[in-house]
Amino acid sequence: MSLIYDSYGRPFIVLKEQGSKKRLTGLEAQRSNIQAALKVCRTLRTSLGPRGMDKLLVSPDGEITVTNDGATIVEQMHVSHQIAKLLVDLSKSQDDEIGDGTTGVVVLAGGLLEQALILLDKGIHPTRIAQGFERACEIACQELEKISDRLEFTADDMSPLQKTAYTTLSSKIVNKHKQQFADICVKAVMSVADLERKDVNLDLIKVEGKTGASLEDTCLVDGIVIDKDMSHPQMTKVIDDAKIAILTCPFEPPKPKTKNGVIIKDVEAYNKLYQKEQEYFVKMVQQVKDSGANLVICQWGFDDEANHLLLQNKLPAVRWVGGVELELIAIATGGRIVPRFEELSTDKLGLAGRVREVTYGTNKDRMIFIEHCENTKAVTILVRGGNRMLVDEAKRSIHDALCVVRNLVRDNRIVYGGGSAEIACSLKVSEIADTLGNVEQYALRSFADALESTPIALAENSGMDPIKYLAKVKQQQNVTKNPYLGVDCMGSGNQNMKEQNVFETLIGKQQQFRLATQVTKQILKIDEVQSPADNQ
Repeated sequence: MSLIYDSYGRPFIVLKEQGSKKRLTGLEAQRSNIQAALKVCRTLRTSLGPRGMDKLLVSPDGEITVTNDGATIVEQMHVSHQIAKLLVDLSKSQDDEIGDGTTGVVVLAGGLLEQALILLDKGIHPTRIAQGFERACEIACQELEKISDRLEFTADDMSPLQKTAYTTLSSKIVNKHKQQFADICVKAVMSVADLERKDVNLDLIKVEGKTGASLEDTCLVDGIVIDKDMSHPQMTKVIDDAKIAILTCPFEPPKPKTKNGVIIKDVEAYNKLYQKEQEYFVKMVQQVKDSGANLVICQWGFDDEANHLLLQNKLPAVRWVGGVELELIAIATGGRIVPRFEELSTDKLGLAGRVREVTYGTNKDRMIFIEHCENTKAVTILVRGGNRMLVDEAKRSIHDALCVVRNLVRDNRIVYGGGSAEIACSLKVSEIADTLGNVEQYALRSFADALESTPIALAENSGMDPIKYLAKVKQQQNVTKNPYLGVDCMGSGNQNMKEQNVFETLIGKQQQFRLATQVTKQILKIDEVQSPADNQ
């Protein structure tokens, strides 16, 4: 505690509890921040590319996750350092906006921070470094546009989209079945895409997982799959030409909102109450029957009495269906979600060609398939796998592929992968740096060196000599002026990424560059850190 005395000799506190705080200022603070962020970057570096390694993450409650998805890794690392958390947010931003490239953006940010540290040691001011990085980023993004190609596709010819999905899935655990998964993802996106408006609503694609069988049994269902079963085992399992009542009201007598109690003194009063309850149940079931529905899907549960009456009236029912699933069912079948039985009518029923209950394996796992719907704008990808970890990782892989295909529908410009785009941009930024006569040239050259961190990581993870290999590819790009030469991770003998059909979306790559640059600028501009003394 610091004390100071006024003109009358009275003490007062200037800064409270400063003695119990740890302070870092200037270059020491920037170095500490950069080192903390680099620890996260180095963790993800080995997961980049088709030869990248997986990470096994154990949560505090013992749940195990095996993945090489950048956003999932940083999210489940439970990082405590405030600056390192910026990289967690960085990866999440890339995942939310683009859906793919979550590992690459963190690796690039790590490269920029390493180069920034070298410039700081040379005595260059952080603001000048940040300005230089910003300018270099714009030069790189403009170069990306120059070397980009357009991927032309139609509703009849979707093979270009499938090739892009192959690239995304090559680095995933499902790469052995990438052709099948790519086909499924492209068909799913095109089912819900509005090609005239160039828009895709991924909320209409439901990804459901079920353990058992193998990844090869993953399929695309033209409709909705829900992880539920019929409310009674004796109900019909297959319903053709289904007319579905979608309800958010429970099959039970109405309950008053105020607290109350009923005292029953004799048998007659009990029978009267029981009879009234029966009348409610019978009326509800009859209202459903009168609407013409032959299947009930309800958000809430219902007791054995209601279940028995539904069975007697030959009215199959599914209960405890989630709100999001109800909305998808309503969209797919063209029905309306009904909040009260009195509002149920024929025009509010959903229509489906077939509804069936499917049993899996010997453990009595069941799922409901709602197929051949009135409106095919909602589909489900049913993922199968040997265990829960495999199914979850396959679902994450499918999410990335769906996002990449959606991005291509929105903007069909692509750049080529394997680090070729980064090397081409690095050469361009270095070329511009040579024309400058001020301090900014150092920042531009450092940015160019940082761009090479991606191809270096790809070569390193593929078991090559990274520096030697990168020097060779850079020299070839310089001589041939071919921006499509990159790292041949698969060892095919061909470094031309265009011929190998290895490419990714232009907007995804530009987003990587811009996000990594922004977070680097943010970290560089912090020149003081105050934290509790016990928080090292």
